[in-house]
Amino acid sequence: MVTVQKGIVNAILKHSTIIIHRHIHPDLDAMGSQAGLQRTLKHSFPDKNVYAPGTDEKSLLFINKMDLIPDEAYKEALVIVCDTAETSRICDQRFSKGAMLIKIDHHPDLEPYGDLSWGDPSYSSASEMLVDLFMEYPDVFQMNKEAAGALYTGIIGDTGRLLNGTASPRTLKAVKALRKFHFQPERIHNELNKKSSGVARLREAILRTFKLTEQGVAYIYLTEEKLTAYGVERAEAANLVNVLSSMSRVRIWVFFIEYPNEIRVRIRSRNIPIDDIARRFGGGGHPFASGAAIDSWENAGAVIEALNLKT
Repeated sequence: MVTVQKGIVNAILKHSTIIIHRHIHPDLDAMGSQAGLQRTLKHSFPDKNVYAPGTDEKSLLFINKMDLIPDEAYKEALVIVCDTAETSRICDQRFSKGAMLIKIDHHPDLEPYGDLSWGDPSYSSASEMLVDLFMEYPDVFQMNKEAAGALYTGIIGDTGRLLNGTASPRTLKAVKALRKFHFQPERIHNELNKKSSGVARLREAILRTFKLTEQGVAYIYLTEEKLTAYGVERAEAANLVNVLSSMSRVRIWVFFIEYPNEIRVRIRSRNIPIDDIARRFGGGGHPFASGAAIDSWENAGAVIEALNLKT
């Protein structure tokens, strides 16, 4: 019997054009898995056309810059979507125009899609899944320093730098394998630690002004007016979500970030599953790290009330 991993390998070997997608509003694992797969395939198969389309994220350009490709590129292409549980969250909806579609994702597999779907929430990240695949088929895939650095970034992103409890012995084995490529992880950590003066001031303001319910749900409203006042991009503000994680009595913490047409909700918790609440409000994610979007500040109260009932 051919495993799904073997099926993925066969599909990669078969197609001369491979287009790699990830989810909208990318995090480190989305960008890292997309870039890591692209670079590994380019290094392993120099004659193949391998693209990574999507919207550039200013704060993550140190990982990869997106490719601009025409619709015609999809005609006979293999499309691989990384780190994306639902089709509605795939960045660049042309993913469906390819000749074959593959899903590689570590979220709960609530929407298996594609001709091949490899969904396994036992992995810490999509980046770890890819490292495992490359290690299982060393005669097919040859990583390089650039690919290893991107995949390492994805793994430390979704494991909270290996500190949030999602890193398993298999995760550490993957990191050990990546470190053999001498990609200088200190440079990656320096990028992640960079903060403008505005971000530093916003961080202090969040710690001074966040609200805490009696049930242990901490939350902050980051309006467009507030972000403008501090000179902080929305993506930069979103990356501060875990500043509330170390506060006493906090069991669940939430950022509400205002965008032009919606309010994005970033939810984190300490050992309390909250992904069902995120799905209730049109989002999804992991048991302890999820996101959603709401259309008004009034609905923010409904999110908080729902989370209060989880504690």
